[in-house]
Formats: sequence, structure tokens, C-alpha cells
Amino acid sequence: MSSDPSRPNIILILADNLGWGELGCYGGGLLRGAATPRIDEFAQQGLLLQNFNVESDCVPTRSALMSGRHPIRTGCLQSVPAGLPQGLTRWEKLLPEILTEVGYISAHHGKWHLGDIPGRYPSDRGFDEWYGIPRTTDESQFTSALGFVPEEVEMPYIMKGRAGSPSENVCVYDLKMRREIDAILVEKSKDWLSRQAEARRPFFLYHPLVHLHFPTLPHTDFEGITGNGEFADSMAEMDFRVGQILDHLDTLEEPIRQNTIVIFASDNGPEFRPPYRGTAGPWTGTYHTAMEGSLRVPCIVRWENRVPANVVSNEIIHITDLFSTILDLAGASTLIPRDRHIDGIVQTNFLFNPLTRKSPRQGFLFYIKNELRAIKWRDWKLHFVYEPKVNQSSGHLESPYLFNTTRDPKEETDILAYNTWVLQPMLKMRAAFDVSLKEEPQKTATNGIGGIADSKSVL
Repeated sequence: MSSDPSRPNIILILADNLGWGELGCYGGGLLRGAATPRIDEFAQQGLLLQNFNVESDCVPTRSALMSGRHPIRTGCLQSVPAGLPQGLTRWEKLLPEILTEVGYISAHHGKWHLGDIPGRYPSDRGFDEWYGIPRTTDESQFTSALGFVPEEVEMPYIMKGRAGSPSENVCVYDLKMRREIDAILVEKSKDWLSRQAEARRPFFLYHPLVHLHFPTLPHTDFEGITGNGEFADSMAEMDFRVGQILDHLDTLEEPIRQNTIVIFASDNGPEFRPPYRGTAGPWTGTYHTAMEGSLRVPCIVRWENRVPANVVSNEIIHITDLFSTILDLAGASTLIPRDRHIDGIVQTNFLFNPLTRKSPRQGFLFYIKNELRAIKWRDWKLHFVYEPKVNQSSGHLESPYLFNTTRDPKEETDILAYNTWVLQPMLKMRAAFDVSLKEEPQKTATNGIGGIADSKSVL
């Protein structure tokens, strides 16, 4: 582990489908049936972002995090079933691959969802070791499903691997393991952190939790603990698991703990499938929509004596910014690829001075698959397709809807007719983005719904 502030250690914990309104520090907690004391305490120790934005689905968000690029560029447009091409090509330069070039050691414990064939597993893409699931959690229901035909599908497995060696299956990922996996992942991360204490190298730990993705089932130790059902029990467990990682970090040498950046965030907006339906708090919508409830998710950043404690900000940050900012903090900004468009903006100065500095990001374009759904600029949101609930789309709007997200957080009252001036900066953003897409065409999906075929890559 590193005690050099120019090469800080980095822990990134990513929850799965945690809505903006679930945690106590975001207005949820007990109101959602489960207190979240550990994450709430963590929020008081760092910077809580109210306007942290992601992509529409698990694969698009995770690809944006690892590449710093919108999925419309990389072709990682949506989650697809096993057996179909998916994930990031070898041509894309991933976060851990770049960190390796400046001496970092990296581990992945959790959900990957960016490639499920040799050459695309985490240990093939810059992580020194990994343990977890290559795709997604709903596959844990397969073996319990009525009429399941195992010979017709690829079985879901928990897997593990090390750089330079083939990844291998550990066990079938079924409903029993669904309840146990987050506990196992925490033990893997704790063991790895302990080993790094002796290595004296800066580290990057990526710990993508399985909670709260459906089926949202708690570990047996947490069943019934809240009295408010399995979703609330799972929230209590998730909070506890985050606390376990933070507690273990505290057991390490003081200079190392002080020199470790911890980021907690979510990959998508809340679950919409009953009985595991989540909430986005004051916002409307869930993942798979372009509503604020899909875009905005929790994100908290802590770095003792560098990022101010107990600060809340509504400045716009995007998931791609984590890519560029982490590399900047690690002293690797000169290694950010220059031969492709990187959408991530370095947010280091803002993170260090959130009370006096503005985010350098004004907004972004929001695609679902190949379709531009909305443009977000400052406090304004322009919808080209209006879909407040999944599968309830208006279709393409002849006259787009415009909302002010401060005055109308539910995005209910179109005010474009009185604010057509806003079209100028928004459509300039779109024009510039369109030019960049023509300069570097999107990777082509081989199956029409996801995956990538790219002449620049053998995988």
C-alpha cells in the first residue's frame, strides 16, 4: 500500500441498482424500512454528491466507468444474455490497465458484466485478480425456475481468476449463493487489503456489490432483521457490508488509511420490478428511462484531509468523470488515451474545493441503446422521448419537452415554449457530440442488441 499522496490508494465500492432515495443520508433509511448508519456516517466524513449521473443500464454504466467513454462510442449498449457477444473490446483502454502502468496493483471482487469469455474477464483487463460473477444477478434464479432446461443455456457461475492464468468456475450461482455472495466478496476484499499492506505498492480495489439487484435477497443472518421485508433486510445488509470494508481499512497502518480514497456509488437508478421496487426519492423514474431517477444516483467521496468532510454538493458529475479523475489522482493523467474521444472530465480541483469551485461539467447527452433520449444542461433537461415509466414511452416527440429540474424535479410540466433560449446551448452540445461520433464511429453490435465487433481488436 502507498502512503505517498501523489499515488493514493483507491477503493471504489459500487452498489447495484441503488436508488437516490434509499439511503438515510439521501433522505431514505428508516423511511425505506432500514437504517443505513454506516454509509450515513461515511457521508459525514466526505463529500456527498446530489447530482452524480450514470447511464441507463448495468453494462452501459460499467463500460463508461472503466473506459471513460459513453457506451454509444464503445457499443456496450445494454445487458444481453449469456452466449451473445458482449463486453469491451481489447482496443478500449480500461482503468486498471492504465493504473498498472504507473505501478498500481488492482483487484475486482463482485459483479463484472463487461465480458464473459477468455480475454474479457477482469484478470484479462488489468486486474491482478478477481472473484465474482461475470454477468448479472437475475441469473441466480435460473436453476429454481419452473421448466428450466439446463442443456439449452449457459449455467451461471461464480468465477475467479488471476492475471496470466485462465479464469475458472467456482460454483453454480443459484439462489442460495445469491444470499451469500456479498458476504463472501467482503471477505475476499478484506483478505486482499491485508495482503497489500505488506506490498508497499499503491492499490486499486474495485468492489462492485451484488445488492440491491433483483432478486433482492438478504443473507440468512439478515433475514427478518428489519421486519419490513427482504428488500429492507438487503439494504441493512448492504450497509453492514460497506461498514465491514471501512472497518478493515481502519485496522491497517494509519498513514495508509489516511492516504486511501474511498468512493461509494451506484451503477443505476432503482429497481422497478416488484416486489423489489426501489425509490429515487424526489425524482421520477427508474433505470431504463431518461428520467432524473435513472440518471441521478448516490455517490460519496472520502479522502481524509484532502476532500472536505460533511459537504453536500449539487454540481453535475458523470460516471465517466470517475475514470479521468481517478487517473489524475493516481498521477496517470498523461496516460489517458489521446487517440479516441474520452468523455470523462477531470474533477480533482472540484473534489478538493467543493465549497469554492464549480464542476467543470455543464451537462451531457443521454442515450438508451442507439437513441438519444435527453440532453441535460445545468438545471435544464430536454427530452426527445418521454418515458416516465419503463415501457411507457411517448415515442419520438415532434416538439421536445423541457423541464427545469430544480423547480420541477418530477419532470411533469413542459416549459419549452417559454424558454426556447435553452435550445441554443443544448443543441450546440449535441452538434459537437455528433461531430465526435463521425470522427470515431461507434463499434458495431454483432447481434443487433449488444456486444461488439471491431477490426481494431481480436476479442
